[in-house]
Amino acid sequence: MTSVAILGGGPGGYEAALVARQHGADVVLIERDAPGGSAVLTDCVPSKALIAVSDVLTLAGESGGLGVTIEGEPALPGVLGADLEVVNDRIRRLAEQQSIDVGARLEREGVTMMRGTARLVDGAVEVSCGPNVETIKTENILIATGARPRLLPEVVPDGERILTWEQLYRLPALPQRLIVVGSGVTGAEFASGYRALGSEVVLVSSRDRVLPSEDADAAEVIEVVFRRRGVEVVARSRAVAVRRDGGKISVELSDGRTIEGSHCLLAVGSVPNTDDLHLASAGVRTDDRGFIQVDRVSRTSAPGIYAAGDCTGVLMLASVAAMQGRIAMWHLLGQTVHPLNLATVSSNVFTDPEIATVGCTQNDVDAGAINAETVMLPLRTNPRAKMQGIDEGFVKIFCRMGTRIVVGGVVVAPAASELIHSLAIAVDQRLTVDQVAEIFTIYPSLSGSIGEAARRLRTHE
Repeated sequence: MTSVAILGGGPGGYEAALVARQHGADVVLIERDAPGGSAVLTDCVPSKALIAVSDVLTLAGESGGLGVTIEGEPALPGVLGADLEVVNDRIRRLAEQQSIDVGARLEREGVTMMRGTARLVDGAVEVSCGPNVETIKTENILIATGARPRLLPEVVPDGERILTWEQLYRLPALPQRLIVVGSGVTGAEFASGYRALGSEVVLVSSRDRVLPSEDADAAEVIEVVFRRRGVEVVARSRAVAVRRDGGKISVELSDGRTIEGSHCLLAVGSVPNTDDLHLASAGVRTDDRGFIQVDRVSRTSAPGIYAAGDCTGVLMLASVAAMQGRIAMWHLLGQTVHPLNLATVSSNVFTDPEIATVGCTQNDVDAGAINAETVMLPLRTNPRAKMQGIDEGFVKIFCRMGTRIVVGGVVVAPAASELIHSLAIAVDQRLTVDQVAEIFTIYPSLSGSIGEAARRLRTHE
């Protein structure tokens, strides 16, 4: 029987474990915290649960124009609020239950689970749990140890006023004025969420705009919405220090300015959990930031050692981690495997509205990396959007010149994470705009704009 040791119980690790057991391997999974890893305990599950509450408040608070009233008065932003202690208690219980569910599934499938910290020693896996150390001899290893929040030099989170995103869910009350340092996906999501919950929010961006790695048209929509809802965006500014004085926080910027608030959230990226694994002695190559280098079937530079998820830095999404883990096991166990293709990965930013993307980007088209034609339809022309009072957002589709194959798309809308799936299928299956245009859509529906965009590209032949 093939033996596999998996280091890390997040999506990359537990999905790999399930595949390996499905094909008859003997699997031991080592996790230092609990099944599900940080994705379930402190990252994806809790953050999206928090955002689900903020979405409800935004929807209700901006429904006055639809005729919705609260105690006889038009519904307006700020009329409703949230008890953060209750919200966070629910989030922690939800994350704990999800972890229990993951662990129960692994146990049913026959995965041996160990709690502890693992490292590679002389071709084996050494597991430490308190004073106890156990050595596991195995033929194959999958490293899926994830990543953790990156910190600023000399800035020490205290879990009370200076926080990482892992520490937010112990707050007993809503921050009065939250300074979010970092305007990437994590920073933008929490800025959107906490503003809806009722906090004053200042978003510090070192770049010209929020979400600098996203579609520029989409980021512009989010920035307009942020400003309309009262988020203060401080652009082209880099935080160099964060200081606490009792219940006050001061964030010093590189241009000499100081921003004061009640709390500060550090959202300045991630670093891989690879520094204590003894990778170099095992022959596993990393880049200069510590991310493990892998090929498209998750192999590292060391025979018999694979890696998956955020510790590889390939694309830091739970869905990509899970697929990397599955691919690793399929390859290891001699199953049919398709190498990871990032051109078909869909991703989402859970701001309000959401930004969902798949395939090639506007930057690819503008730079001439792909010869494609683009159509962008604003949602305000969509009948369902009008009914729901949706003024912002759009659908954008890219198709190749000549073949008319759909190669990418962007959706900015409520629940864009659901709407992007049809475009993801089109990209993955190499459908043409003709084929997408001929598929029935519901009338009225937001997805109708995807069909309409495809029809407009069809007429451009």
